[in-house]
Amino acid sequence: MPALDNLTKSENIATTARIINFVTSFNDDWSRLREIMGIMRPIRRTPGTILKAKYAEMTLESGAVEEGSLIPFSKASVKEKPYGEITIDKYAKSVSLEAINEHGYNDAVLRSEQEFRRQLISATQNNFYTFLQSGTLTGAKPTFQEVISETQRLILDKWDKMGKSLTEIVAFANFKDVYDYLGAANISTQTQFGMTYLENFMGIRRLFMSSRIPAGTLLATPTNNIVLYYVDPADSEFARAGLQYTAYSDIPGVPAGAQNLIGYHVQGDYARATSNSYAITGISLFAEYIDGIAVVDLGTESFTAVSSPTGNPSDLKYYEKDAGNNYFRSTDTEVDSEKTYYSRTVTAGE
Repeated sequence: MPALDNLTKSENIATTARIINFVTSFNDDWSRLREIMGIMRPIRRTPGTILKAKYAEMTLESGAVEEGSLIPFSKASVKEKPYGEITIDKYAKSVSLEAINEHGYNDAVLRSEQEFRRQLISATQNNFYTFLQSGTLTGAKPTFQEVISETQRLILDKWDKMGKSLTEIVAFANFKDVYDYLGAANISTQTQFGMTYLENFMGIRRLFMSSRIPAGTLLATPTNNIVLYYVDPADSEFARAGLQYTAYSDIPGVPAGAQNLIGYHVQGDYARATSNSYAITGISLFAEYIDGIAVVDLGTESFTAVSSPTGNPSDLKYYEKDAGNNYFRSTDTEVDSEKTYYSRTVTAGE
């Protein structure tokens, strides 16, 4: 007797379970990662949204005002600098029939999917680490302990001047810098989702360590300055084009309003005898205030006036000097002929 029409077969159940497990695990991983980094609820954006970081500017008027005279207002403004747009990234993974035959389904398919998921999260982290290096609260100190202290001073001072409440500070450093400082000290580290960190390190809530952070540099910002933007794969019209991706909200039992951080699909390619996985995701870790990110180097800094500057001073990481001979990162997008710009050099410290 022939099989019933529309019969759900074992291979359908296995494939569906793979998709549900991948999508659920991906969302769960991000949920826990947000928790350890102190990130609030993700913010949903439409594809093509321009990411803009904010920075504050103020021109302070003289405080020497004669008796009875009008006190001048100091002009303050919050400006935005675009850094790119949120897009949907596309990824694919393929496992051959020969690999499944040699290593078994669990190792060839399921283990590779775990690594696939880890790499997707890692790609977003890499972009975030690169973005943090564009922070404008810069400095340098000769020892790692002084770097930690200077980092916190810069952040506390900046957020106090902005009149904004500050939560906990998280920092990011290279393994070498941390362990060179600690030496033989007995410390307890924690690792989650490939991120190794120290709890409550010298006033910093969590110090994350990674070889992806440049050696000799400490990056830090308050947790309430970190934002996670995402594009909902379910917003797209891919299904109408014949591209069926499963999102978190498509899974039975998931409550309404759930965040869809990834779309996932699995299908076999009989022509090539491969099991193929496809993922689309649009996640971006970002900082709301670029001048709320501290970038402090391990070493001694020096500044040299730039002769005949050209280009974009902000992108070229030029500096300016205030009346108190303090250097600060320029936010100019064009050269101002009335200003003197400086380049910064750091000589390695301990």
